[in-house]
Amino acid sequence: MKKLQISDHVILLLGVFFMVTPVVLAFLTSTHDAITIYKEGIQFTPGGKFFENYQTVLFEAGGFTKEVDGFVMLKNSMILGLGFAIGKIVISMLAAYAIVYFRFPMATLCFWVIFATLLLPLEVRILPSYEIVQSLGMVNTYSGLIVPLIASATGTFFFRQFFMSVPDELLEAARIDGAGPWKFFKDILVPLSQTMIAAIFIIMFVYGWNQYLWPTLITTDESLFTLVRGIKQILQVWVGAQIPDFNEAMALAILAIVPPVLIVVIFQSWFVKGLVESDK
Repeated sequence: MKKLQISDHVILLLGVFFMVTPVVLAFLTSTHDAITIYKEGIQFTPGGKFFENYQTVLFEAGGFTKEVDGFVMLKNSMILGLGFAIGKIVISMLAAYAIVYFRFPMATLCFWVIFATLLLPLEVRILPSYEIVQSLGMVNTYSGLIVPLIASATGTFFFRQFFMSVPDELLEAARIDGAGPWKFFKDILVPLSQTMIAAIFIIMFVYGWNQYLWPTLITTDESLFTLVRGIKQILQVWVGAQIPDFNEAMALAILAIVPPVLIVVIFQSWFVKGLVESDK
């Protein structure tokens, strides 16, 4: 038994090593100057440009227009991540609530139609989605970044399964007390769903934060660029003899990692409860 535990820990440590090593190397590389990185590649030791590089990406305006700094891109990424997470949770909860508690014809069929949209990822429907956003005049807007993608079959599935596990006695008690559909949803289901909401929030926030294809398509205004977009932009400035600022790109990559990691750490216990808890 002890040998088995040792082997389990060895496997976990190897997994941690393979996951953390690229992040550590990116951080170490971000503390060097661009010329050193260009000549020698990835760095395995810390350099002396830590404060200078991170101050540059956070406070100095850059890009093609020289008007956008790291804080602007950080704000845009945060708006996109929170918009995705909150929007998907609200839409998913309402859809699941209607499917489970409103006995309308073909409710099950409607659910499976929603669930089938998992077979149509963004890459498949990106052209019609862009055409609709453009026709509505939502290009280069936060609403154009967030609204077209907030419908979530995954969230609807999880909330449906959770609502189906809620005892029917709660619904009957709410009816006896005179609670209507909205009051039952707001005062009973939402508090009961806190752990599930936290779990879905983490998944959707990370998904929205890491979006690259959709923001690249919808935004041409640098003031709406996200951190992920900003990294790519830095590497595209290879003009003549100019060397791309690999150090700044690595620094932005590290900054892009920090908020999702903090979200996962803060909501970790709720995340586990939301996905594995059986007593609702």
